[in-house]
Amino acid sequence: MNTAARSATRLRPQRWTPPPAPARAKQKVSTPPLPPVRRIELPGPGPEDVVRGVDGAVYTGLAGGEILRVEIDTAAVTTVADTGGRPLGLHARHDGSLLICDAERGLLQWPGPDRPIEILVDAVDGHRLEFASNVIEDPADGTIYFTASSTRWPLDQWLGDLFEHSGTGRLLRRKPAGTVDVLLDDLQFANGVAFSPNRDSLIFAETAAYRLGRYWLRGPKAGTRETLVDNLPGAPDNIALGSDGLIWVTLVSPRNPLLDALLPRPAILRTAIWALPDRWKPAPARTTWVLGVGTDGSIVHDLQRDGTDYAMVTGVVEHEGTLILGSLHESAIAITRVPRG
Repeated sequence: MNTAARSATRLRPQRWTPPPAPARAKQKVSTPPLPPVRRIELPGPGPEDVVRGVDGAVYTGLAGGEILRVEIDTAAVTTVADTGGRPLGLHARHDGSLLICDAERGLLQWPGPDRPIEILVDAVDGHRLEFASNVIEDPADGTIYFTASSTRWPLDQWLGDLFEHSGTGRLLRRKPAGTVDVLLDDLQFANGVAFSPNRDSLIFAETAAYRLGRYWLRGPKAGTRETLVDNLPGAPDNIALGSDGLIWVTLVSPRNPLLDALLPRPAILRTAIWALPDRWKPAPARTTWVLGVGTDGSIVHDLQRDGTDYAMVTGVVEHEGTLILGSLHESAIAITRVPRG
């Protein structure tokens, strides 16, 4: 992040006292550890999210705007589209099309081969949609749910939102008729979103609060939210419902002790550190870390490696025991498995 980009938004720090980090935050490898990963190299960096299409292939988007189709068995990679922006979260529809959250262009749709990208949402309440992050669709009626991480900080200044802790992330809904409404608007860096197995609620990640939340769609609690998992040992990013019925969660980095120490202290400290060169600011630690979480909030799988081979994991798909990982910075996706037993 250069000085010019950083100065585009003035830091307005909000004080927050995070819960004490659990001991797990200091450990670098889980028991059992996440098995070794197999890399599938891509023609560019930044496969931030990964989804499994109806054709069995994996789809991902790169920092340069390309949407790729990846054959896991053969490692064949094909460019199928280009958003002209920066694609982040994806959702594979049953008809083979893709929904795409683009940090620069909004909520997009790729109808399929040889068809152009379409814009579904580029403004909300009269304001440009910035930093669209993750998306899912209810196949029953076509309602789309998506997150926007911040109304103040763009993707290339994402650390500013964590430093500021102003809570401007949103959970939004696009109805089949095209109208968009805001379900929640005070989230701490809204990120991944997934349905519960029976689609009675949404599970969403708040990266800057180290927690997973639930927003009820049906039943007596409809329209309300609650915390599903609090005080995670790392910062959650993208999430996905696996074939095993678990919510798979990426932890992009362990908790940073310096950031946790700064958040409850006077704002001037964060303002001063924000003005320093990047090397002096808190930064993500290299790790490869995913969780498998039950809909009751229980941690069923806690799988971590040291991050030597693959790091900054931001996307995950679980299918029949196989884990497919994406990363904000790597130039590859990674394949591994859930340990048996």
